[in-house]
Amino acid sequence: MPTDDPIRGIILSVAATILFGTADTIAKYLSNGLPIVEFIWIRYVLFVVMALALASRTPLRTLKPKAPKLQLARGICVVTSSVLFVYGVHAMTMAQATTISFLSPLLVTILSIPLLGEVVGIRRWAAVGAGVLGMLIVVRPGLDGFQPAALFGIASSTAWTLALIITRKIANTDTPQTTMLISAAVGTVVLTVLLPFEAVWPTPWLLVLSLVMGVLASIGQWLVILAHKLAPASTLAPLFYVQLVWVSIGGYLVFDNLPDLWTLVGAAVIIMSGLYTAHRERLRRAEAAKARVPA
Repeated sequence: MPTDDPIRGIILSVAATILFGTADTIAKYLSNGLPIVEFIWIRYVLFVVMALALASRTPLRTLKPKAPKLQLARGICVVTSSVLFVYGVHAMTMAQATTISFLSPLLVTILSIPLLGEVVGIRRWAAVGAGVLGMLIVVRPGLDGFQPAALFGIASSTAWTLALIITRKIANTDTPQTTMLISAAVGTVVLTVLLPFEAVWPTPWLLVLSLVMGVLASIGQWLVILAHKLAPASTLAPLFYVQLVWVSIGGYLVFDNLPDLWTLVGAAVIIMSGLYTAHRERLRRAEAAKARVPA
């Protein structure tokens, strides 16, 4: 049974954003000294260890997936999103790459129509349009500020959106432990296949940073799971925009860059549209729950 403790859930969610922001900053630093596939592979190996630790506390029979094809697809989407995000952040500022990743909740609204059969009203469409406008402000296509690396960020957000939609479809059939374990295993297999084409022997310093990044990201994933046991997703979702603060601080301290005015304006537009989308989703679910209650 979920525990109703929203304050603890909020604290854990904010802590998770700090860990994710730190891990992303380390990933950008590592991308200048190691092949991207290599240090993400190290991250996934640690992810598998964490997933196995969680699965060990779960009855074996409950770990068998009811939707193995969807689980496989989700694992591929998650690892694709991870790799593409780092390729994007390698050539962009931390704030730009993170801001583009905020498109995922809006893309969920768009793709939920053909993939989940959901009906989207004019207000949510307006929020999506505002989010796309915010993304264009950040990317600035056709202007001197445009960076082709932004396409990696958009592709990463799309892959993550597909993973979120698949998660919705399997949420009532497979346990979170099953989903985590299969996603970790699938990602590790994919990266292991790619590893021989890029692998180099890391220096001790880069190896330590890779391990630290993997540990931070894995703990962050666990904190997210704990947070969602303590508070509803609609309460926690807006908090993840706080990650922009941490990556901006990390970008300044490590790479001596700060988000420019256009990135801040675009981020504000995307965040406001995302918050409104979350608000409409909360109202929609409340109305649906009310309709199911017998008179």
